[in-house]
This record gives sequence, C-alpha cells and structure tokens, in this order.
Amino acid sequence: MAVLILGVAVRLHRLAYSPASHLLIRRPPAAISSLGRRNVASMSDKGEHTHGRWCSVPDLRLRDHWFSVPLDYTSSDSSTRIFVFAREVVAGTYLLVASNGVDYSPSSPAPNLIDLPSDKNSFLKLVKKSNRCHIYYIFKVDRALNVHGQLKLVRGTGLSTPLTVSSLSQIKSASQKADFLQHFRADNIVRDAEFVRVHLVPNAEPWTVLGQSFGGFCAVTYLSIAPEGLKSVLLTGGLPPIGRGCTADTVYRACFEQIIHQNEKYYQRFPEDIDLVREVVIYLEESEGGAVPLPSGGLLTARGLQSLGLSALGSSTGFERLHYMFERVWDPALVKGAPKRISYFFLKAFEDWMSFDRNPLYAILHESIYCQGASSRWSAQRVRDEFEARFNAVLSAREKRPIMFTGEMIFPWMFDEIHALRPLKEAAHLLAEKEDWPLLYDIDTLKNNKVPVAAAVYYEDMYVNFKLAMDTASQIAGIRLWITNEYMHSGLRDSGSQVFDHLMGMLKGKRPLF
Repeated sequence: MAVLILGVAVRLHRLAYSPASHLLIRRPPAAISSLGRRNVASMSDKGEHTHGRWCSVPDLRLRDHWFSVPLDYTSSDSSTRIFVFAREVVAGTYLLVASNGVDYSPSSPAPNLIDLPSDKNSFLKLVKKSNRCHIYYIFKVDRALNVHGQLKLVRGTGLSTPLTVSSLSQIKSASQKADFLQHFRADNIVRDAEFVRVHLVPNAEPWTVLGQSFGGFCAVTYLSIAPEGLKSVLLTGGLPPIGRGCTADTVYRACFEQIIHQNEKYYQRFPEDIDLVREVVIYLEESEGGAVPLPSGGLLTARGLQSLGLSALGSSTGFERLHYMFERVWDPALVKGAPKRISYFFLKAFEDWMSFDRNPLYAILHESIYCQGASSRWSAQRVRDEFEARFNAVLSAREKRPIMFTGEMIFPWMFDEIHALRPLKEAAHLLAEKEDWPLLYDIDTLKNNKVPVAAAVYYEDMYVNFKLAMDTASQIAGIRLWITNEYMHSGLRDSGSQVFDHLMGMLKGKRPLF
C-alpha cells in the first residue's frame, strides 16, 4: 500500500541538478523564470524525475528525489517550472500522508512540519502497523516520507522551491509576487502529488492519503479532482468547508465562538493570568506608539499579543506553554527604582512562536484556502470587528475583563507589525482582493465518491469547526466518522500510532463505523 501525507509546510527554494555529480545543488537564481528554464535544461537528458543514491540512518534507508513540475498546470506555457523534492524513507511500505504540520501553525521548524509521532520509535511503530507499505509525506509540495518510502513533497516548502522572505525578494513587483503565489494552493498540491505518484509508485498504482488539518483540505480536493489516484483516504482534523464562493466569513464566525470558549478554559486553568495579561496590555498601550520593539525589528502591540492564541489555544500543550511564557514576561528589578520592562526572553519567545519569518506563505495564503471564485477581503479582520466588544484588548483591560486571545487568523496589520512580512504587504493585499480563485472542490463528485474515507473529527477543534466539518462529511459519500473529544487538533502528533490504527481499523472493518 502507498500512503501520502499532505501538509502545509510552506517553504520554497529552487534546486539545480548536477548530472555529473548526482548531487542536489542550491543555486541563488538571478531570475526565477530563467532559473526555471536552466533547471529544466540541466535535467533534459534525465527527464522530469531524478533521484540520488541510497544512504542509511539507524533503522531506515533514505533516498532523495527531485521532480520538475509546472508552476501553473493550466498554462500552455510550461517554461516556468519549480522543483518538488521528495525524500524516500524506507522501512517497508508505501503511504502518502497529507499533513499541515504543527497544526497548521507557522511556529514549527521546517523539518517537523507533519503531525505524526515526532520520535523515531513511535514513527517506526506506526510504520509496522501499515503492513510494510511505502509512506510518502507530501507537505504542500515539498516533502514526502516513504517508509519503504517516505516522501516529503509540498510546493513552496522545505526543499521544494521554498518560498521564503529572501527567495520572494527576487520577484520585484507586488503584482508579480501575487501572480506567482496564487499557484501554491491545494489544487496544485494535488496535481504535484499525482505527478509524483505516476512517476514514482510502481505501476502508478493508487495510494492512500493521510490528511492532517490543511492536509485534509488537500485530500478532499484530491477526492474532487483526481479520485482515480486514491486507494483510500484518512483525515484527521481536516474536513474543509466546501461551499462555493468564499466560506471564510462563515468559518471565522464559527471559530470566534470556539475561541471564546478556549479562552475561558485557559483562564479557568490559570486564573492568575487574568490580571497578568491585562497588566501587559496596559503596559503596551502606554508605551510610545502603543508598542514595544521586537528583537527582529517588528513591533509588539496589544492586538499582536492576542495573536499568541493562534498556536496556544488549540493544541494539547498550548495552555501550559502560554502560561510559562507569561511567567517570565517581566525583567527582574536588579537596581532599585528600575522601570518595569518586558523581558527579552518574552519578546524572543513571542517571535519564535509566531515565526512568520520562516514560513511567510502561511500568512500570505491563509485566507485563500477558503476561496472559490470570490475574494476574502481580509475576512478575519471584518469578522473580528463584529466581535469588537469581546476582542478589543485595551477596552477589556480598562474595564477589568479578561483579555481574549485570537485564534487561527491572519490580519492585515500583521504586515505592518511583523518585520518579515512587511516586504509582502502589497502582494498580500492584492491576493486578499483576488476574485477569480479556481474551484477546489466538486460537490457532485464527492456525493458520488467511491474511495473509502475514514475521518477523525475532534469535537473541540479550534482550527476546524466541528459543525462545519460535519456539514462537509454529510456530502462525502461513504465517509466513516470517528467523533471524539479525547484529542484536540494535535491528536495525530500527540498519539499518532493510536489515531492511525483507529482510522485504518475503520477502513478494514475492525472498528465500529460510528
């Protein structure tokens, strides 16, 4: 069996292949289009797929693959191409896993973007349960994990033409940036996956897709546009809203209600943080310009502080991590009369947790994942305005109410306050106004689905609203649901082998269907 893991890791760098050395060489390109042509030319005698040599690490065999794919599959001009990188990790099986990595949060380091067990022993345990199948991890076009083959493959991420702040600086105009970035959504991730499957899986056999979070969104797109490539699909916290137009407003209205609930649970667990967070908000508001400089050159404002909820409120260990950050928010008074000051530790921890400098695509394209033939127009900000009475941090602090952290939302002011995002501000605005986004889902195809699908639906999922997920499930023929409040959105990372085993058991008839 082959399993593909789809995810959201978004990094992008162009790669050049050296036929003489069989090595992958990173070249700083002079121009993206010319680099694409040069890369294709350097591989012309090898075709669209090449691979390195096998190497070994304890218990695993590794091999790297590179695929030259079109930037835009719908264009008649195929001269602009990008590279998709896949690392085959052999432990005896084929599995394609789609994961958003780190709960679709931008805060994880690139190598650990997928929500599977992070330690080797747990991963090998999962592999043994998959009956010696190849496992391909495909993160938004950069990786694939092949356990007899792991492949890490998601465009714009990892080694798959990673889109970073520095690489995107090669594109000078905002309109050209926006035109380039529009091709890094789920539809092209699926086309890349099909390209890899046909070139890599023996006899181009269908494979199983495991989709975590945004990886699940990609997997449902896969069911819509290329079901012939699928043997079965496993979804964990990844059932997307599939209505026409832009569903972002509906998503955010539902999510704000869940976020309020998560805030209430946080303050119930750590009631002393009510006053502490309020104190920090007042300090920021009374600082010059209503902000404190961050180590990277950005600004920490009261509304920026609230964005810590993006990662903190939706995972199993997030509450504790947030609380421990606030324990060290103030510098100690080493000298009598020294003014109160937010500690460097806290400011650096804030930046490390958000880490948009390493993963700008999350910010730039986040709202676009909800768009089909309509623009988002900064939906999160517009919906937040509807909840202003609850989410105005300064007003809440003055009225001595708890400060509400926000959730998985990107706001336009982030492109002013976060240093790494400032060069992408104009392109982000253009993408927010873009109306002609292609369709990502085919409801008629989903209603006539023949591919076996099993999905874990987390009752208190902050990132993928339960009610909206159930609406989508009702339109996918034959889907088998496991509804649980035992896990949060990070269930696959927290208990990967158990979650995987449960879903595979449902597909094989060893578990109850509901």
